[in-house]
Amino acid sequence: MTATGRSEFGIRPMTTDDWPAIRAIYAAGIATGNATFETSVPGRDAWDESHRADLCFVGTIGDEVIGWVAAGDVSDRCCYAGVIEHSVYVAPAHQGRGVGRRLLDHLVGAAPSAGVWTIQTGIFPENRASLELHTAAGFRLVGRRERLGQLRGVWRDVLMLELRLPD
Repeated sequence: MTATGRSEFGIRPMTTDDWPAIRAIYAAGIATGNATFETSVPGRDAWDESHRADLCFVGTIGDEVIGWVAAGDVSDRCCYAGVIEHSVYVAPAHQGRGVGRRLLDHLVGAAPSAGVWTIQTGIFPENRASLELHTAAGFRLVGRRERLGQLRGVWRDVLMLELRLPD
C-alpha cells in the first residue's frame, strides 16, 4: 500500500516507543463519540494491564504509526481461556484506505498461535465503518446490549460481534 506515496505499509508488534502515537490515535477515536465509552485515554500502565503484549500490533508507513489493533483476555477465569476482546483504531488521515482491515486480518492470523479461538468486540450501532469492517472480516452479530452505558449523559446500545476461529 502506498496510500501516501512515502513507503510501504507494514505491521509490527507494538512497542513502548509507540505509546505517543497510540495515545493520539485513540484520543482521535474518543473525540468522535462513536468509538468507545472512554472519555479520555487511560495511562500507559492501565493500558498494559488490560492488553496482551502478544496481541498488540501497529500499522506503519515508514516510521509513522498510522493505526493499531490490540486485544486482551475477556476474563481471567480458566473457562474463558482463548477468548479475547479487541479494538482497532486508525489515524483519521489514513481511514478508508484498508489500514483497519489489514490490522484486523493480522490479529486474526496471529490469534491461533496465541491460543485464541474466539475474538469478540463491542461496537456502537452508529459506528457504521467499524460494523462494515468487522462484517467484511467475517465477524457475526451475536447480540445487542441495550442501554449498556451512558456516554456524555446519553444511554448507548452496543452490538456484540464475534469471530470463531477454525479448530
